[in-house]
Amino acid sequence: MIAFGNDRHTIFAPASGLGRAAVSVVRISGPASAAAIEALTGWPAPAARRASLRTLRDPQTGEALDRGLVLWFPGPHSYTGEDAAELQVTGGRAVLAAVLNALVSLRGLRPAEPGEFAWRAFENRKIDLAQVEGLAELVDAQTQAQRRQALRVAGGALSREADETRAAVLTAMARIEAAIDFSDQEEVGEATIAEARALAAAAAQRLKDNLRLADRGERLREGFHVVIAGPPNVGKSTLLNALARRDVAIVSAIPGTTRDALEVHLELRGLPVTLIDTAGLRATDDPIEREGVARARRRAEEADLVLWLSEAGDARRAPLAAEAPLLRVATKIDLGGAPADGALAISAKTGQGIEQLLDSIAAAAEESLAGGDQALVVSARHRAAFEEALAHLERAAGGANPAPEFFAEDLRLAARALERIAGRIDVEDVLGEIFARLCIGK
Repeated sequence: MIAFGNDRHTIFAPASGLGRAAVSVVRISGPASAAAIEALTGWPAPAARRASLRTLRDPQTGEALDRGLVLWFPGPHSYTGEDAAELQVTGGRAVLAAVLNALVSLRGLRPAEPGEFAWRAFENRKIDLAQVEGLAELVDAQTQAQRRQALRVAGGALSREADETRAAVLTAMARIEAAIDFSDQEEVGEATIAEARALAAAAAQRLKDNLRLADRGERLREGFHVVIAGPPNVGKSTLLNALARRDVAIVSAIPGTTRDALEVHLELRGLPVTLIDTAGLRATDDPIEREGVARARRRAEEADLVLWLSEAGDARRAPLAAEAPLLRVATKIDLGGAPADGALAISAKTGQGIEQLLDSIAAAAEESLAGGDQALVVSARHRAAFEEALAHLERAAGGANPAPEFFAEDLRLAARALERIAGRIDVEDVLGEIFARLCIGK
C-alpha cells in the first residue's frame, strides 16, 4: 500500500509546469483548503467554482506575493472528492516559490507526493484504477494517436467495457445458480444451463475482440521503431540528422564513427516513430566497433521497419536476417549514379527524396499501428486480466466442466478477473507503481 493512504493532511503542489510562464496553477486538496485561502488572502473562500481576483500575502509577514485568481471546490464535488482549491498566479519562478513557501508555513498543510491527488480521487471513488492508468498515459502522450488512446481510457471506456462484460457474466451466473437451485426440474435446468453457456460465449467473444487490438494498442504506446542500417559511410547519420532536422549524430568520413545506437523520436501523421541510427555493418578487428555492429544487427532484428541504405548504383543484398519489412534507400544521388531497382533515391545533403521517404515511413507506421488508438487493452495488467477472464469463460462456455457447480465457479473467477481492471479487488501490489508514474500535481 502506498504510504500516503491514511494521511489526512491537506496537500498542495504546482499543477502546471515549472519555469517561466504566463500563469502557474497551484492545486490544494484537503480539510484545510478553505483555511488556506483565508490565510493567504484575508478573505473567506469565494463562491464555489467561481474565480475571484485576490491579493495573496505571506501569512507570517503580510507581504504581498502576487495578485491572482482563487477558485474554491467544496467536496464532494471536486476532482479529489474532498474540499479543494486552486490558485492561478503569475508564472514566474519567484512568485511560485513564494506562494509554495507560504503554503508550507501553514499548519496542517504539506507538499503532495507524486500521484497523491489522483490517489485521493481514487480513494473517494471519483476515478477508478484504469482511469488513473489512462491519466498517466495522457501525461506521457507524445503524439495525437497516443493522446486519443489515453483519453479514452482516462475517460472510463476500458472500465465501462469491463463492467458491461462482467454484467453479462453475472447474468450467466444468475442463470446457472437458478439451474442449481431447481436441479430437480429437468426442463428448467437444461434450458437455463444452455442460456448461461450462450451468455458466457458472447462475453468471451467480446474479450477476444478487445484482445485482438491489444498488440497494436501496446505498440502505439511504445512507438513504431525504424532502424537505419547499412555499410559504413553511406550516409546513415546524415540521414538521421536530416529527418530529425537537427544535428543528432556526428557525421564523419572516417568509417566506424557510429558505435552505439542513437534514437530520435518523431511524430508522423499523429503516430509515434522512433528512428534509430546504427553502426555500419562490416567485418572489423576493433572490439568496440565489433560490439557496435552486433548491436546494430540486434536492433534491426527487433525493428518494425529497416531502412537499408546503400549508395546509388550498389545493388548488393542487405546482409540481415531481420524479419521486419525492409525499405531499400539509395543515398547520395546528388553525386550521380542510378539507384537499384525498387530503391528510394534520396540526397540527405540537398533534401531530394526526403519527403517521399518520410511518407513511406508514415505509411508503414499507419499500417502497423492502425486501430491502436481505438484499443482499450493497452497494458500488461489489462491484458492479464482479460486473458484470465477469457480462459475461464471459454472453459465455461465449452462445457469442459459439465457439473453446474464447476460452471458457476468459472463464471465467478471470470467476473473476479474483470473486477481487477477498475481496481475493486487485489490491487495493493500495483497501486504504488501506477500512482508514482503521475506528476506531483496529479
